[in-house]
Amino acid sequence: MSAVLAGRRAVLEALRVGAGRVTRVYLLEGGRGGILRELHEAAASARVPVEEAPREMLDQLAEGRPHQGVVALAASAGAPTLDDVLRRARDQGEAPFIVVLDEIKDPQNAGAIVRTAECAGAHGLVMTERRSAPVGPGMERSSAGAIEHLPVVIVGNLRQALDRLKEAGVWAVGADMAGTKAHTDADFVRPVALVLGEEGKGLRDLTKKTCDDLVRIPMKGKIGSLNVSAAAAVLCFEVVRQRGLVR
Repeated sequence: MSAVLAGRRAVLEALRVGAGRVTRVYLLEGGRGGILRELHEAAASARVPVEEAPREMLDQLAEGRPHQGVVALAASAGAPTLDDVLRRARDQGEAPFIVVLDEIKDPQNAGAIVRTAECAGAHGLVMTERRSAPVGPGMERSSAGAIEHLPVVIVGNLRQALDRLKEAGVWAVGADMAGTKAHTDADFVRPVALVLGEEGKGLRDLTKKTCDDLVRIPMKGKIGSLNVSAAAAVLCFEVVRQRGLVR
Protein backbone atom coordinates (compact mmCIF):
# COMPACT_ATOMS: atom_id res chain seq x y z
CA MET A 1 0.00 0.00 0.00
CA SER A 2 1.02 3.63 -0.31
CA ALA A 3 1.30 6.31 2.33
CA VAL A 4 0.17 9.83 1.45
CA LEU A 5 2.41 12.78 2.30
CA ALA A 6 0.90 16.27 2.24
CA GLY A 7 2.63 19.66 2.37
CA ARG A 8 5.59 21.24 0.65
CA ARG A 9 8.16 20.75 3.37
CA ALA A 10 7.09 17.22 4.26
CA VAL A 11 7.35 16.10 0.66
CA LEU A 12 10.64 17.91 0.06
CA GLU A 13 12.26 16.29 3.08
CA ALA A 14 10.91 12.88 2.11
CA LEU A 15 12.45 13.27 -1.34
CA ARG A 16 15.78 14.23 0.20
CA VAL A 17 16.05 11.51 2.82
CA GLY A 18 13.32 9.00 1.94
CA ALA A 19 15.67 6.38 0.49
CA GLY A 20 13.44 5.78 -2.50
CA ARG A 21 10.13 5.57 -0.65
CA VAL A 22 8.49 8.43 -2.57
CA THR A 23 6.99 7.04 -5.78
CA ARG A 24 5.16 10.05 -7.23
CA VAL A 25 4.70 13.78 -6.55
CA TYR A 26 1.61 15.81 -7.45
CA LEU A 27 1.82 19.61 -7.70
CA LEU A 28 -1.06 22.04 -8.05
CA GLU A 29 -1.61 23.08 -11.65
CA GLY A 30 -0.01 26.45 -12.34
CA GLY A 31 1.76 26.55 -8.97
CA ARG A 32 4.67 28.95 -8.56
CA GLY A 33 7.39 29.59 -6.02
CA GLY A 34 10.97 28.81 -5.12
CA ILE A 35 10.17 25.74 -3.05
CA LEU A 36 8.34 24.25 -6.02
CA ARG A 37 11.55 24.51 -8.01
CA GLU A 38 13.32 22.76 -5.15
CA LEU A 39 10.68 20.02 -5.25
CA HIS A 40 11.17 19.55 -8.97
CA GLU A 41 14.95 19.37 -8.53
CA ALA A 42 14.72 16.96 -5.59
CA ALA A 43 12.28 14.74 -7.48
CA ALA A 44 14.49 14.74 -10.56
CA SER A 45 17.49 13.80 -8.44
CA ALA A 46 15.53 10.94 -6.87
CA ARG A 47 14.10 9.94 -10.27
CA VAL A 48 10.56 10.37 -8.98
CA PRO A 49 7.85 11.36 -11.51
CA VAL A 50 6.12 14.71 -10.97
CA GLU A 51 2.63 15.48 -12.27
CA GLU A 52 0.47 18.58 -12.14
CA ALA A 53 -3.03 18.00 -10.77
CA PRO A 54 -6.17 20.04 -10.10
CA ARG A 55 -6.92 21.16 -6.55
CA GLU A 56 -9.85 18.74 -6.30
CA MET A 57 -7.55 15.77 -6.86
CA LEU A 58 -5.03 17.04 -4.31
CA ASP A 59 -7.81 17.60 -1.77
CA GLN A 60 -9.01 14.03 -2.32
CA LEU A 61 -5.55 12.53 -1.98
CA ALA A 62 -4.79 14.54 1.16
CA GLU A 63 -8.16 13.61 2.71
CA GLY A 64 -8.75 17.07 4.11
CA ARG A 65 -5.24 17.66 5.40
CA PRO A 66 -3.54 20.96 4.43
CA HIS A 67 -1.35 20.23 1.43
CA GLN A 68 -0.14 23.65 0.15
CA GLY A 69 -0.52 22.39 -3.39
CA VAL A 70 1.84 19.42 -2.90
CA VAL A 71 0.98 15.77 -2.29
CA ALA A 72 3.21 12.71 -2.66
CA LEU A 73 2.72 8.96 -2.59
CA ALA A 74 5.28 6.92 -0.70
CA ALA A 75 5.63 3.16 -0.84
CA SER A 76 5.10 1.41 2.44
CA ALA A 77 7.81 -0.88 3.68
CA GLY A 78 7.70 -4.28 2.10
CA ALA A 79 5.83 -3.28 -1.06
CA PRO A 80 4.86 -6.48 -2.94
CA THR A 81 6.87 -7.71 -5.91
CA LEU A 82 6.15 -9.97 -8.88
CA ASP A 83 8.00 -12.75 -7.09
CA ASP A 84 5.70 -12.30 -4.07
CA VAL A 85 2.65 -12.72 -6.30
CA LEU A 86 4.05 -15.83 -7.98
CA ARG A 87 4.96 -17.26 -4.58
CA ARG A 88 1.41 -16.59 -3.36
CA ALA A 89 -0.03 -18.65 -6.20
CA ARG A 90 2.48 -21.44 -5.56
CA ASP A 91 1.71 -21.49 -1.83
CA GLN A 92 -2.00 -21.83 -2.63
CA GLY A 93 -1.30 -24.66 -5.04
CA GLU A 94 -2.88 -22.77 -7.96
CA ALA A 95 -1.84 -21.68 -11.43
CA PRO A 96 -0.96 -17.97 -11.25
CA PHE A 97 -3.79 -15.58 -12.11
CA ILE A 98 -2.63 -11.97 -12.30
CA VAL A 99 -4.47 -8.88 -13.51
CA VAL A 100 -2.31 -6.26 -15.25
CA LEU A 101 -3.41 -2.66 -15.84
CA ASP A 102 -1.84 -0.82 -18.77
CA GLU A 103 -1.94 2.85 -17.74
CA ILE A 104 -5.50 2.91 -16.40
CA LYS A 105 -5.73 6.42 -14.98
CA ASP A 106 -9.18 6.61 -13.40
CA PRO A 107 -9.06 5.64 -9.68
CA GLN A 108 -12.68 4.44 -9.70
CA ASN A 109 -12.08 2.09 -12.61
CA ALA A 110 -8.80 0.85 -11.13
CA GLY A 111 -10.36 0.33 -7.70
CA ALA A 112 -13.35 -1.49 -9.18
CA ILE A 113 -10.97 -3.80 -11.05
CA VAL A 114 -9.05 -4.51 -7.84
CA ARG A 115 -12.36 -5.47 -6.19
CA THR A 116 -13.30 -7.76 -9.09
CA ALA A 117 -9.85 -9.35 -9.24
CA GLU A 118 -9.87 -10.09 -5.51
CA CYS A 119 -13.39 -11.54 -5.68
CA ALA A 120 -12.32 -13.73 -8.62
CA GLY A 121 -9.36 -15.12 -6.68
CA ALA A 122 -6.54 -13.36 -8.52
CA HIS A 123 -3.18 -13.67 -6.83
CA GLY A 124 -2.13 -10.10 -7.52
CA LEU A 125 -2.50 -7.00 -9.65
CA VAL A 126 0.22 -5.12 -11.55
CA MET A 127 0.15 -1.39 -12.36
CA THR A 128 2.55 0.98 -14.02
CA GLU A 129 4.29 3.61 -11.91
CA ARG A 130 3.60 6.41 -14.41
CA ARG A 131 0.35 7.45 -16.06
CA SER A 132 -1.75 5.22 -13.81
CA ALA A 133 -4.29 5.84 -11.09
CA PRO A 134 -2.57 6.58 -7.77
CA VAL A 135 -2.89 3.88 -5.15
CA GLY A 136 -4.54 6.25 -2.69
CA PRO A 137 -7.85 6.99 -0.97
CA GLY A 138 -9.91 7.22 -4.18
CA MET A 139 -8.76 3.83 -5.42
CA GLU A 140 -9.04 2.32 -1.95
CA ARG A 141 -12.64 3.47 -1.58
CA SER A 142 -13.73 2.15 -4.99
CA SER A 143 -12.10 -1.20 -4.24
CA ALA A 144 -14.41 -1.54 -1.18
CA GLY A 145 -11.49 -2.73 0.93
CA ALA A 146 -10.27 -5.35 -1.56
CA ILE A 147 -6.98 -3.52 -1.95
CA GLU A 148 -6.11 -4.58 1.60
CA HIS A 149 -6.25 -8.23 0.54
CA LEU A 150 -4.86 -8.25 -3.01
CA PRO A 151 -1.15 -7.52 -3.53
CA VAL A 152 -0.71 -4.54 -5.87
CA VAL A 153 2.69 -4.46 -7.58
CA ILE A 154 3.89 -1.13 -8.97
CA VAL A 155 6.35 -1.48 -11.85
CA GLY A 156 8.36 1.04 -13.83
CA ASN A 157 8.25 -0.83 -17.13
CA LEU A 158 5.22 -2.93 -18.04
CA ARG A 159 6.87 -4.79 -20.92
CA GLN A 160 9.70 -5.90 -18.66
CA ALA A 161 7.18 -7.00 -16.03
CA LEU A 162 5.26 -9.06 -18.59
CA ASP A 163 8.51 -10.58 -19.86
CA ARG A 164 9.39 -11.53 -16.27
CA LEU A 165 6.01 -13.22 -15.85
CA LYS A 166 6.38 -15.03 -19.15
CA GLU A 167 9.79 -16.32 -18.07
CA ALA A 168 7.98 -17.79 -15.05
CA GLY A 169 5.57 -19.64 -17.35
CA VAL A 170 2.70 -17.16 -17.23
CA TRP A 171 0.85 -16.43 -20.49
CA ALA A 172 0.04 -12.76 -21.15
CA VAL A 173 -3.51 -12.44 -22.51
CA GLY A 174 -4.57 -8.95 -23.55
CA ALA A 175 -8.13 -7.68 -23.88
CA ASP A 176 -8.60 -6.02 -27.25
CA MET A 177 -11.67 -5.28 -29.38
CA ALA A 178 -9.83 -6.65 -32.40
CA GLY A 179 -8.64 -9.78 -30.60
CA THR A 180 -8.09 -12.91 -32.65
CA LYS A 181 -10.42 -15.05 -30.53
CA ALA A 182 -13.44 -14.71 -28.24
CA HIS A 183 -12.64 -14.65 -24.54
CA THR A 184 -14.47 -17.96 -24.03
CA ASP A 185 -12.11 -19.63 -26.51
CA ALA A 186 -8.97 -18.58 -24.64
CA ASP A 187 -7.21 -20.98 -22.27
CA PHE A 188 -7.47 -19.43 -18.82
CA VAL A 189 -6.78 -22.68 -16.97
CA ARG A 190 -3.06 -22.28 -17.60
CA PRO A 191 -1.06 -19.62 -15.70
CA VAL A 192 -2.31 -16.29 -16.99
CA ALA A 193 -1.77 -12.55 -16.74
CA LEU A 194 -4.91 -10.78 -17.91
CA VAL A 195 -3.90 -7.40 -19.40
CA LEU A 196 -6.38 -4.50 -19.58
CA GLY A 197 -5.94 -1.09 -21.18
CA GLU A 198 -7.12 2.45 -20.48
CA GLU A 199 -10.77 3.34 -21.03
CA GLY A 200 -11.35 4.42 -24.63
CA LYS A 201 -7.73 3.80 -25.67
CA GLY A 202 -7.17 0.16 -24.96
CA LEU A 203 -3.77 -1.47 -24.83
CA ARG A 204 -0.73 0.38 -26.09
CA ASP A 205 0.85 -1.06 -29.24
CA LEU A 206 3.96 -2.26 -27.41
CA THR A 207 1.80 -3.99 -24.81
CA LYS A 208 -0.18 -5.75 -27.54
CA LYS A 209 3.03 -6.99 -29.11
CA THR A 210 4.21 -8.31 -25.76
CA CYS A 211 1.02 -10.30 -25.16
CA ASP A 212 0.87 -13.97 -26.20
CA ASP A 213 -2.84 -13.76 -27.06
CA LEU A 214 -5.39 -11.01 -27.69
CA VAL A 215 -9.01 -11.79 -26.86
CA ARG A 216 -12.26 -9.92 -27.44
CA ILE A 217 -15.62 -9.93 -25.69
CA PRO A 218 -18.28 -10.41 -28.40
CA MET A 219 -20.74 -7.51 -28.55
CA LYS A 220 -24.35 -7.91 -29.68
CA GLY A 221 -25.83 -4.45 -28.96
CA LYS A 222 -25.33 -1.11 -30.65
CA ILE A 223 -22.66 0.07 -28.18
CA GLY A 224 -19.33 -1.31 -29.31
CA SER A 225 -17.48 -1.70 -26.02
CA LEU A 226 -17.79 -2.14 -22.27
CA ASN A 227 -16.46 0.07 -19.51
CA VAL A 228 -13.03 -1.32 -18.63
CA SER A 229 -14.10 -2.37 -15.14
CA ALA A 230 -17.12 -4.21 -16.61
CA ALA A 231 -14.87 -5.91 -19.16
CA ALA A 232 -12.53 -6.90 -16.34
CA ALA A 233 -15.44 -8.55 -14.54
CA VAL A 234 -16.43 -10.56 -17.62
CA LEU A 235 -12.87 -11.74 -18.20
CA CYS A 236 -11.98 -12.43 -14.56
CA PHE A 237 -15.02 -14.60 -14.06
CA GLU A 238 -14.33 -16.45 -17.29
CA VAL A 239 -11.10 -17.47 -15.55
CA VAL A 240 -13.18 -18.59 -12.56
CA ARG A 241 -15.60 -20.50 -14.83
CA GLN A 242 -12.87 -22.33 -16.72
CA ARG A 243 -10.87 -23.24 -13.65
CA GLY A 244 -14.00 -24.39 -11.84
CA LEU A 245 -14.84 -26.78 -14.66
CA VAL A 246 -11.57 -28.67 -14.28
CA ARG A 247 -11.83 -29.28 -10.55
